[in-house]
Amino acid sequence: MTDYVVDPTPFLTPGEENLNGPLIPMVVSLSFPGMNEAARDLQDELTRAAFDAVRAAGGRPRLVDAADAQLSSAEDVFADADAIMILGGGDVDGACYGYEGPPPANEYGVDRRADDFCIGLIRDAVERDLPTLAICRGSQQLNVAFGGTLIPDISEWAMHRGNGSPLFVDEEVVLEADSKIAHALGRTSVTVRNGHHQAVDAVAPALRATARAHDGIVEGTEHRDARWVVGVQWHPEEVDADLEDRSRLFGSFVEQARLAARV
Repeated sequence: MTDYVVDPTPFLTPGEENLNGPLIPMVVSLSFPGMNEAARDLQDELTRAAFDAVRAAGGRPRLVDAADAQLSSAEDVFADADAIMILGGGDVDGACYGYEGPPPANEYGVDRRADDFCIGLIRDAVERDLPTLAICRGSQQLNVAFGGTLIPDISEWAMHRGNGSPLFVDEEVVLEADSKIAHALGRTSVTVRNGHHQAVDAVAPALRATARAHDGIVEGTEHRDARWVVGVQWHPEEVDADLEDRSRLFGSFVEQARLAARV
């Protein structure tokens, strides 16, 4: 796979958290093909921030490494789970959504085994009607899981991603007024931290687009029938993301997990 791997140790021991809070598996690849030192450090930083945000909202996050040599079974992942979060990482394998063209420009980190694992968990979570928050790569996998497709490489992605220094940029996205994400954030226009070159193309029939960039790129989706299944293309857990919006989104997600635990 790679010589660089995020150290799982900080995520394996529960931190200071609400002992009665909802249990939330956090699915992320701690390594992927081609991971370099910078990518490892970024993956570590984003994962730590997501864990911290879930704990701050009253949840109990638990690591599920999608790149582990011994992948957990769905039964183990969902044992006592009240919700699930799918975090970001490398590109989604084009074969997952029927792409047959040349390798996309800027492609990195493709791991079909991890894609299949995450897509399976997403489908299982929806079948179980568990609250689900899918971020960046996770939001793309959410779309693919239900028959949608992706743009393998946005031809003009300057508004969606920096050139590497920085990687993330501020971007305004417009939210559907009746969407779960608009309800969570309390408004229909939001500036987010973005860093992507792939994006949702054809939206899966089971989903609807709930957020778009000013160039029309889909930036958020939600499941039409499930209790609370939301995908966001941006990174609310990025270091320069708006802290109040992070708190609102993660808080709404954890509250849904709390409600699910009572059912």
